[in-house]
Amino acid sequence: MSKTALPGFSLCNNATLRRAARKLGRFYDDVISLSGLKGTQYGLLYQIHVSNEPAMGTIAEAMVMDLSALGHTLKPLIRDGYVDTFADKDDRRVKRVRLTPQGQAKLEETTKLWTIAQQRFEALVGQQRAADLRAMLDEVAALEYDVPAAAPSS
Repeated sequence: MSKTALPGFSLCNNATLRRAARKLGRFYDDVISLSGLKGTQYGLLYQIHVSNEPAMGTIAEAMVMDLSALGHTLKPLIRDGYVDTFADKDDRRVKRVRLTPQGQAKLEETTKLWTIAQQRFEALVGQQRAADLRAMLDEVAALEYDVPAAAPSS
């Protein structure tokens, strides 16, 4: 394929989304870093908080993560005393998670920083456009993607 036939990044939905996600993620990470957490860790604490002692599989599904990535992200939160894991009372094979009192305090501290980042982003792009972006990205995340068969080589 010649260079002139290659699509630019602006035509690739995946590349453009990843580029924007890295830039925005870096901004939120920088603001949230004052709490000692990364944006992914804050998101995980928040998801645990709103999910009422969820099962690991439930969190992984909600955050579109595989269980090993979830476990990797949880390890420092467990180590630092922000999260506890425990067996489900009805099915001991199911592992559940909950915030500890220290985790609740860290979530409240970090939410204040997240609010600063959120307000700054909305000041830059506008509240309505930010809401529209979230709605569209939620729609994209909810799509069921079928992987097409590979195109035959010519």
